[in-house]
Amino acid sequence: MNDILNYFNAPSTNASAESFNAKIKNFRLQLGGVRDKSFFLFRLAKLFA
Repeated sequence: MNDILNYFNAPSTNASAESFNAKIKNFRLQLGGVRDKSFFLFRLAKLFA
């Protein structure tokens, strides 16, 4: 209940973070998994930065 009321005091949401998380999840699915973590982070930076 406090979280709902807090929105009216300071109107902000985490919609942009959730959207970015969905993009990352979709990107991982397209790759078929992540084998090289450093390359994955490099590709994320190039695509979404």
